[in-house]
Amino acid sequence: MATVLIVDDDPFISGLASAKARQLGHQVEVAENGEDGLRMALSLQPDLIVLDLMMPKLTGIEVCRSVRAVPAMRATPIIMLTGKGQERDIEEGFAVGATDYLVKPFSPREFQTRVRALLERSAGVGAAQ
Repeated sequence: MATVLIVDDDPFISGLASAKARQLGHQVEVAENGEDGLRMALSLQPDLIVLDLMMPKLTGIEVCRSVRAVPAMRATPIIMLTGKGQERDIEEGFAVGATDYLVKPFSPREFQTRVRALLERSAGVGAAQ
């Protein structure tokens, strides 16, 4: 079982993402703004972070950049889950360290597929080291 941190200020989105991650058997923690999300990411060091871009207090870009600055978290998978789907938004997300990018509205099934794939891939990386 992995720990998944979902950081989104929309309770519907965080609830849906949480339910889908729990269906895969994972423990889920939720933060409702970027500041709490960063604090929880640093203290929990989750196996996967699902991160909205546009949030109060700190943006997803700021959170992602801060997480990537921590050596122990450089390989933690981060899925940007956001309504910002312009090419420049996607490029910026990957430039600050996102592992994957999913645009809202999203398919819950696709979300589960991406969560599963990233966690399997990161478990394989950890086992190979």
